[in-house]
Amino acid sequence: MTAAAANKGMDGDTFDQFLEQLERYVRERLIPAEKDVIAHDRIPDEIVDEMKDMGLFGLTVPDDYGGAGLNTAQYAQVVKTMAYAAPAFRSIFSINVGMFNSAIKNGGTEEQKAEWWPKIAAGAIACFGLTEPGSGSDSAAMQTTAKPDPSGNGWILNGTKRYITNAPHADVALIMARTEKDALPKNAHVSAFIVPMDTPGMSTGSPDEKMGQAGSHISDVMLDDVHVPGDALLGAETGKGFRFAMMSLDNGRISVGAASTGYARRALDSALRYATERKAFGEPIANFQLIQQMLADSETEIYAAECMMADVTARADRGENVIRKAAAFKVFASEMCGRVVDRVVQIYGGAGYLAEYDAERFFRDARIYRIYEGTTQILQLQIAKHMLRDFAAQG
Repeated sequence: MTAAAANKGMDGDTFDQFLEQLERYVRERLIPAEKDVIAHDRIPDEIVDEMKDMGLFGLTVPDDYGGAGLNTAQYAQVVKTMAYAAPAFRSIFSINVGMFNSAIKNGGTEEQKAEWWPKIAAGAIACFGLTEPGSGSDSAAMQTTAKPDPSGNGWILNGTKRYITNAPHADVALIMARTEKDALPKNAHVSAFIVPMDTPGMSTGSPDEKMGQAGSHISDVMLDDVHVPGDALLGAETGKGFRFAMMSLDNGRISVGAASTGYARRALDSALRYATERKAFGEPIANFQLIQQMLADSETEIYAAECMMADVTARADRGENVIRKAAAFKVFASEMCGRVVDRVVQIYGGAGYLAEYDAERFFRDARIYRIYEGTTQILQLQIAKHMLRDFAAQG
């Protein structure tokens, strides 16, 4: 399958109808359910089942394998639409359609695709095990190991992964592990393994308490002499895991950028409504020019993020290398969302600091966007590194 064919996506009219249906679902079903999600710190099972029935867990799985076959631009639009509601609703399926599926697409064997794509499309929940207690962006410090099973074909995995989204209720994990002490080229010591979460020796810690994003769960994943067969090695080749992970993170960063953009729009809509209803000095505060400035600045920045999203996803669907632009989009959109929710709290005034109003929640929920899938600072280093490399290559 060529890159062009792989990225053709769903028929335009069909996708437009799907997106319209999804927008109604978000506003009529998910937003009214937010208080329940926050109160119980979990998405109701019936909503998860509805999302599976809608095909949200297999958005980017090729239709030949039971998925929707969306291209990157369509997938980002869906994420942005879903992100208008509480972040937990996007989080529950985002690893499936982002990093896990991208790794299978880019590095999986035909047998691995045939085994896992139908399961993912049917609603199996995935998690992505890269970060560890002592390593995140620094793969050289990775301690999780995968050693050949002395009894025959297969591997034995040991280690701990940290801050793993969806781990408490995942069905399968993509685990990055050290298969060599050190290796060249750089990061060739890391390989990727597809590991069902019910494999003996796999366990998860209690869900971590977080600043925001209620209903979205993260926890440690512990691997204690986890035996996996030889065909669990992604791509059936050692030393490729870090490259697959980085390629997957491009997709994940587009997802976080799209989520940041959608959530910023939700927050701004809330502020616009509040500003027209709240009165001071006998008139709506929306009439005050400094309030209008905050509204206008937020609208401008959201529009810029939307334009970046359209550009980077179109480039990805054309088969271009988007590592630099995906990083730039994620940095801008996540930082933009932080600025927007800060202005929204300011527009709400004293009410913005109270938990009974949405502004306080928006502020807490948005903070993680600048951290996961690469902190702003790590991505700035990555962007600059690629700029300098490209400049040097020009002679």
